[in-house]
Amino acid sequence: MDVYTLGEAFGVVTSGRIRHEHEARLDVTGAEFTVAVGLARLGHEVAWLGKVGADEFGARIVTALRGEGVDVSGVRADEGLATAMLTRECRPGQAARVTHYLTGTRLAQGNVPLDRIAASRILHVSGITAALNARDALHVAVRAARLSGVAVSVAVDYRERLWPDLREAEEVLGALALSADVLFVHQGELDLVKSALTGDREVIVMRGARGASVRVDGVRHDAPGRTAPVVDPGGSAEAFTAGYLSALLENLHPADRLRRGALLAAFAASAPSDWQGLPTRAELPLLDLGG
Repeated sequence: MDVYTLGEAFGVVTSGRIRHEHEARLDVTGAEFTVAVGLARLGHEVAWLGKVGADEFGARIVTALRGEGVDVSGVRADEGLATAMLTRECRPGQAARVTHYLTGTRLAQGNVPLDRIAASRILHVSGITAALNARDALHVAVRAARLSGVAVSVAVDYRERLWPDLREAEEVLGALALSADVLFVHQGELDLVKSALTGDREVIVMRGARGASVRVDGVRHDAPGRTAPVVDPGGSAEAFTAGYLSALLENLHPADRLRRGALLAAFAASAPSDWQGLPTRAELPLLDLGG
């Protein structure tokens, strides 16, 4: 397995102002879900671990991942609970308003297959999973990876609405960032994980349309963002992560890793879904293939 990842996926209802609209778009999403799909479309072997409800959104999540070639053999359906859901209200000239409807479908530490993590090249996790009370499972997975010499990739993914206590967010996300070999952090999240910004880890700072930078072996590399018509920027950061990890798996130059990440982010932003517009391997330009 190239990448093993775990987290929570959601059913998505997208519309205008929900109190007035009569039509909506249905989809599924999730931070690690999008990373998994992005990597699978580029030809990497990826597994996603999560819990869903035994309902239609849960079935749609598993069907979508399986259809993209993601290994979902570890996914569990909980008969007694509903799949988590979010609504996304899109209003002209405004950022989408996202509301989470969380359920009890949380991963437990007993759900984590230590042997499969140990047999992977990279374990990828995010701060969203930490915020959603799956911390025991997250910590077990990270510990298993580190004990097995598997590289740990962490996306900070701070969502203010999921962390009512900023001090708790700093403590939890800071500790998670310190466990990373590869750390993805937005410009605005740097203060949350200050203690992890030094040392040997590969720190990728994402700045949206202004591009991204990475420090590798003490040397900083930069790449600009890609211009694209923006339909919904929701999954751009996760798409960037998938592109970067793909290039890392192929041992491309750090600047090429950033460029591939920016390319996938542009694909994601130009589609109404976080993941459906992500490119296949054949769609990557030759430069981004390292040729």
